[in-house]
Amino acid sequence: MPLAVRVPYLHLPLPVLLALLLVLGGSGPAGAVDRPVVELSKTQAGTGGSVIVRGSGWRPRALLTLLVCGQAEPKRGVTGGTNSCANADGRAVTTGADGRFRRELPVVEPPVPCPCVVHVATVTGAEAEADAALRVAGHAVEPLPAEAAGGRLSLLADTRLRGSGGPLTWFGSPPARTLVVTVGNVGTSPVRNPVFQVGTAHGVYAPEWQDQRWRGTIRPGGKARIELPVELGAGAHGDYTVSLKYGGKVLAEHPWGVGRPWGVTLFWGLVLLVVPAALFRAGLAVIDHLRPRRPGHAARPARRLPLPPARRASGTPWFAPDGDPPRSTGT
Repeated sequence: MPLAVRVPYLHLPLPVLLALLLVLGGSGPAGAVDRPVVELSKTQAGTGGSVIVRGSGWRPRALLTLLVCGQAEPKRGVTGGTNSCANADGRAVTTGADGRFRRELPVVEPPVPCPCVVHVATVTGAEAEADAALRVAGHAVEPLPAEAAGGRLSLLADTRLRGSGGPLTWFGSPPARTLVVTVGNVGTSPVRNPVFQVGTAHGVYAPEWQDQRWRGTIRPGGKARIELPVELGAGAHGDYTVSLKYGGKVLAEHPWGVGRPWGVTLFWGLVLLVVPAALFRAGLAVIDHLRPRRPGHAARPARRLPLPPARRASGTPWFAPDGDPPRSTGT
């Protein structure tokens, strides 16, 4: 017979009682998993006013940004990405040791129509975000774009750029990387061969989008690792941002610092030094070839040495190469 524990009005086997106690113990606050939450002091305000934003369940000592964004709702998020937000009037806040924060945020009109939200997101570390609905009095309201029926993709892991530059990029070849993300299908039907939009933005300029199809199927509740090529123009350098969009919603953004192609600078420096030197030497050679010769440089006839005075007077040769000189007689 199984061992039983008698409790007033309760008679249960011991294994069942232990399981019940574990379930009850895990359902309390100690076992709860906090999720980022955003609350507003009021859900409607006019331009020039402000709202108090409170949050809980965030990572301790995390830096957050607070923005008023249009074309968004808490269930779907900011469909147009940060381009739909009033970025210049945003605020930053650091959470406490308990993951909570409180910050006043001015109410301004976003660059796109409402519905609007207060969008809170992490700046560094693991990505996390949350939205709270806000009605901006007097601002235009337009319906959100229709959501694709069936499958719906969501970002599951941090994005990264794989790859590095080579000798050719040092001499101005187009920089190239591979954007790697992990997405999950949170919809009710499979997503087959999804078409993503990959955008690259330089500095504060708007991104330039390019459609790229990923071959494969992501079933409901499943996830997939997506790898998409990213390439810039020849000679590109500076601070870039790579963005990934699907279904009109920006899923991820990743910074990309591209070094200057110093090989091009070195090449033109050598050209500026070598070409003038070569032209100078060629010019000297041409001038030396075309310059007329002076008369003093012509070959002169050989000079004849004068005879000694005694020999010149007697007419006798100075020496006789074929014999001894004549001897004088006493007569």
